[in-house]
Amino acid sequence: MPQRAATIVGGGIGGLAAAIALHRRGWRVEVLERAPEFTEIGAGISLWPNALHALEVLGLADAVRALGAVEATGGVRDRKGRWLSRTDNAELARRFGHPLVVLHRADLLRALTEALPADSLRPDSEVSAVRDGGHCLVVDHRRGESRPDLVVGADGLRSAVRRALWPDAAGPRYAGYTAWRMVTEPLAEPPSEGAATWGRGARFGYTALPGGRMYCFATASLPAGAASGSSEYAELLRRFESWPDPVPALLAAVPAGTVLRHDLYDLPPLPSFVRGRVALLGDAAHAMTPNLGQGACQALEDAVTLAHCLDGTPDVAAALRSYDLLRRPRTQAITRRSARLGAIGQLSWPPAVLLRDTAARLTPTRATLRSMTPVLGWTAPGDPVTATKSESR
Repeated sequence: MPQRAATIVGGGIGGLAAAIALHRRGWRVEVLERAPEFTEIGAGISLWPNALHALEVLGLADAVRALGAVEATGGVRDRKGRWLSRTDNAELARRFGHPLVVLHRADLLRALTEALPADSLRPDSEVSAVRDGGHCLVVDHRRGESRPDLVVGADGLRSAVRRALWPDAAGPRYAGYTAWRMVTEPLAEPPSEGAATWGRGARFGYTALPGGRMYCFATASLPAGAASGSSEYAELLRRFESWPDPVPALLAAVPAGTVLRHDLYDLPPLPSFVRGRVALLGDAAHAMTPNLGQGACQALEDAVTLAHCLDGTPDVAAALRSYDLLRRPRTQAITRRSARLGAIGQLSWPPAVLLRDTAARLTPTRATLRSMTPVLGWTAPGDPVTATKSESR
C-alpha cells in the first residue's frame, strides 16, 4: 500500500497521540498547531489504567509512568475532613493492570512530542478551511495548504474542524461551575494520601506530583464568566482557607501568580464523529467535565482506536465509520456519567448534601471499584483480552 498522509489539526494530547499511532503504522503525518509552540497550559493530569493501556500501545507507558507519581490511597472526604470513601491504588492496579498516575501536563506533552519526527510538528499553523479536493482533502492553514488522505480534528472544545464540517452542531454548554488548578512548591512533608473534599456547591482536591509537589484543584458553583474581584489566589483563600487540613497548608504553598481558572463545559452528543475522510477526536468530539479525570484518557483511547481501524485497509472512509461505532457510544456515555458526578459533587442544599455524603460513606469500596470497571477496564482493540481474576469475579 502506498504511504498515506494524515493531517492532525491540534497539537494537544489527543492530536499528538494520534500522530504517533499513525506514524508508527507507516503514515506520513503532520500536526498543525495554531499556537507558536507546542506547549500545554495546565497543571496536573490524572492518567487512569485505561490511559496507560493506550500508552502501552504507543510504546510510551513506562516512560510516562516514570514522569509521574503513584499515591498509595486516595478518596473523598466531607467538609469536616472525614473520609467518605477511599481507594487503594494497589487494588486499582491489580484489577485493571495499572495504577493511577499523576504528572504535570507539560511533562506528558513533552514525552509525546519527543516521540514524533521534529519535521512533523508544525506550530503557528492555524487552520482556516477543510474541504474535499476529490482524490484528497485540502486543508488551508497559515503556512500554506496540505492535501492529505485523512484529516483528524483534535483541536479542542471550540474545534475549527467541528465548526467547519458540523456547522449545525450545538456548541459548548456550561456545566454550572468554575474550576481553579494549581501546583504547590515542593513540600517538606507532602500529604501521603490524595483526596477530593466535598462541600456545599464547592470542592477542593489534591494529589501528589513528583518531587514533593502537590497538584490541587477546586470548584465553585458560579455563573459563567464570573471574575474574581482581586486575584484568583486571593479568591481561593477567601473560599477555602478555612477548609480542613491539609487544604490551608497546600494553599500557602501555591505561588500566588500561578493559579489557573477556567469555567467548565462539555459538548452535546454528535450523531457521528466522522464526515467522509475527516474524524474528530478528543475534546473536539466529546469534551467532558473533569469529574472522572477521563478527558485526556479518552483522547488517548481515541488515538489508538483510530489507528487500529485504519490499519491495513485502503478505504479511509470505511475505517472511520468503524472508529465512530467503537468510540462514540463509549465516550458519550462517559461524558454523561462525568456530568452526573459533577452535579452530585456540587450539591449545595443541606439535606441533599447530607444524603449524598451518607450514601458515599455507606457504599463499599468493592462496589465503587466495580462501578468503575466499564470506564477503567478498557482494552485496546486488536490486543488480546486478558481479564484478571478480580475482573472475572
